Amino acid sequence: MRVWLLDTGSIVIEHTQLMWNVPGPRVRIPSYGVLIEHDDGLILFDTGFDLEHTEAVLPFEEPEQTPRQTIPAQLEASGFTTEDVGTLVNSHLHFDHVGGNKHLRSSKIVVHERELRQARDHHPFEFFGYSDKSWDYEGARFEPISGDVELAPGLTLYETPGHTIGHYSLLVQGSGASRPMLFAADVVYTPAAYDKGIQAGFHVDPVAGVSSIRRVKELAQQHEADVYFSHDMASWETYKHAPDFYEV
Repeated sequence: MRVWLLDTGSIVIEHTQLMWNVPGPRVRIPSYGVLIEHDDGLILFDTGFDLEHTEAVLPFEEPEQTPRQTIPAQLEASGFTTEDVGTLVNSHLHFDHVGGNKHLRSSKIVVHERELRQARDHHPFEFFGYSDKSWDYEGARFEPISGDVELAPGLTLYETPGHTIGHYSLLVQGSGASRPMLFAADVVYTPAAYDKGIQAGFHVDPVAGVSSIRRVKELAQQHEADVYFSHDMASWETYKHAPDFYEV
């Protein structure tokens, strides 16, 4: 399998959002999607944020996204078009993970059934997280799932709730010599938070969130996988970015 990390720009958040109840300076964090070329088809895990929406609704997060950092442009840089993506998986439906969904109208959309319900009828405190509704366009082909699910051989979604009610993390295991890749998504944002077991400041269930951090650690150990962090700039700068890719 080939795996591309699609750069969709960056936003700024409070340190207490980066690590729950831990003070510090505001920090710029990356946003990206994961594109997987599999024998069963082209699969995309998350689509980053939409610049226009974020500037309008969350301007305090100071979004930065160039034309080259949109999902169509990142797919093109990797040698594909939006029509090539057969399956889109959303780890969850927060604005910074669904902003490019609207460009993938020929894809089926895999999402946790509880997440789908919650995003459409969320608690008031979840407004900013679920503020971008562009993913719920007319004709969208949702495939609601629950539990741990094997998407395709070597691709497994693991339930990791807490940040949201229906959050998924993705394990990518190939037949080559490269180590498996475990995309924790928003279970935990940074290596420091991972080591200390501290979840992000935004969450719906902190107890479940701590359990999901433990689960990610157990999965990483069990499968001898490298954990990829969703919102850590220092880690992001060490990853390969499209058009470069990983062979798994």
